[in-house]
Parts: sequence; C-alpha cells; structure tokens
Amino acid sequence: MIAVALVGWAGATLLLAELRWFRRPSLIERLRPYSPGGLRAGGRAGPMSITSFRDVIAPLAQSVGDRLARLFGVSDGLQTRLRRFHSPLTVAAFRTRQLGWVIAAFGIGLLIGLTVGLPPAVALLVIFGAPLLAFLLVEQQAIAASTRWQRRVFLELPIITEQLGMLLSAGYSLGAALNRLARRSHGACAEDLALVCGRIRQGLTEVAALREWSDLVQVDAVERLVGVLTLNSESGDLGSLIAEEARTIRGDAHRELLETIERRSQQVWIPVTVATLVPGVLFMAVPFVEAMRLFTDA
Repeated sequence: MIAVALVGWAGATLLLAELRWFRRPSLIERLRPYSPGGLRAGGRAGPMSITSFRDVIAPLAQSVGDRLARLFGVSDGLQTRLRRFHSPLTVAAFRTRQLGWVIAAFGIGLLIGLTVGLPPAVALLVIFGAPLLAFLLVEQQAIAASTRWQRRVFLELPIITEQLGMLLSAGYSLGAALNRLARRSHGACAEDLALVCGRIRQGLTEVAALREWSDLVQVDAVERLVGVLTLNSESGDLGSLIAEEARTIRGDAHRELLETIERRSQQVWIPVTVATLVPGVLFMAVPFVEAMRLFTDA
C-alpha cells in the first residue's frame, strides 16, 4: 500500500504540475514578458517535467562521460571534436544521448543475464560490459567523425591553397580572398573558412582567426599554411609563397596516396599466398603421412 501510495503521489504531482492553475509560476516566467523577445510563445516546463530532468541530468552525464573518456585514453576534448566537424549538438546534449544509450544497454544486458541462464561470471560480464561497450561505441562515432573531417580538410587544402594564392596575386586582400573562397567554394575547408570570416567580423584579426582554425582542426598542412599567411603584412610576394606551399601540400597528399596504393597491393597478395600454400602443404603432407605409416607398419 505504501508503494502504491508513493507511485500515485508521484504521478499526480507530474500531472498537476503541467496545469497552470495548480502551480505558481516561477520568478523567471513572471519576468519573461518584460525581457527582449519574451513575448514569443514558448513552452513552460514543470518542476518535474522532462525538460527539468534533462537540465539536472546533463551536467552529471557530462562530468562522468569526460572522466570515462580520459580513462580510456581519449585526450582530445569532446567540445573540440564537436566544433571541428560542425556538430549541431552541444557537449551536454551529446553526453545525455550517450547516457541514454548506456542505460538502454544496461537494461538489455540485465535482461539477458537474468533470463538466458548464463553462468554468474558471464552474466556479470554481459550486464556491465554492455553499457561500457555502448559508451565506447558512441564515443568512437565522435572520434571517427572528427578524423573524417580532418581527412577532408587535408585532401581539399591543396586546391583551396592554390585558389588563395591566385586571388592574392590578382590583388585581393587576405580578408577579401578568404571571404570569396568561403562563399564560392563547397566542402570542409569552405565551411571552416566561413567560420574564420565570421570570427574576423566579430573583431578578431585575420591572423588570430586563422590561428584559431589551425588549433581547432589540428592538421599539419593547415598549420604550415597559416604560418605562411601570417607573413601577409610583411611580405609583398605572398602569392608565390602560397603557391609553393600548395605544391608542398599536394606532394604530401601524393605520397600518402602512393603509400595507400602500395599497402593495398601488398594486402592483395595475402589471400593469393594462402591459396597457394594450403594446397602445397596438403600435397606434401599426404606422402609424408603415407611414408610414416609404411615405416611404422614395417
């Protein structure tokens, strides 16, 4: 009876908290109409609604998730990774979603461990290993998306660098050239340059905004290019320097392509070698076994 009463009280509280005549509006809600944009329609969350629960659980999920990520050797911050590939999620939203997957995996593992009849050690491994695996899978998705974005930036950078060098040689200033590339280009570098131009409009210098991009994307070729662009106010022939840097970046990409082709050509020989050795071993093993049988019979 006590349990039923507690459940009924919690349910009644959740239902009545959504009714405007039952609960007293908070101070923030009473002052909202007098703030800029406060007259816009918006939902009001009750004290025990899903929104308030998310506000409470998000900091805890973020703190625990960051500690677990550092424990498993993830040195790059989640905020940096999300900003790198322009994710619409905040750190709190990502960690809350990750916590949801962990809880779901824990429930599935608990159900399997209690119903399948596994040995106790295996059941414990399934119950506690499933949420850990879910956490690592979601974390790996962010790492993989960040790595793919870095790869896209590296592959697009030679073309962007050549276009930047041509624009500077044609008389464009550095800011005008960056704005033109951000507007007329498509891809990872164009999106990053659009953010760089936005930071310049917010008051940063061109060099500071470019250094922010270099620190965020963490690609060696971008760091070298930004180092050349910092000479904008000191060099009168920046276009030729950027063209030389573009040739260097293209050479790096070409070497990586050759390494990939060589590695894949070596991988092709693995099944060929196995397919050749297995019949050869069988042809050698059959006479050897027959000879051993004759010697043992004699």
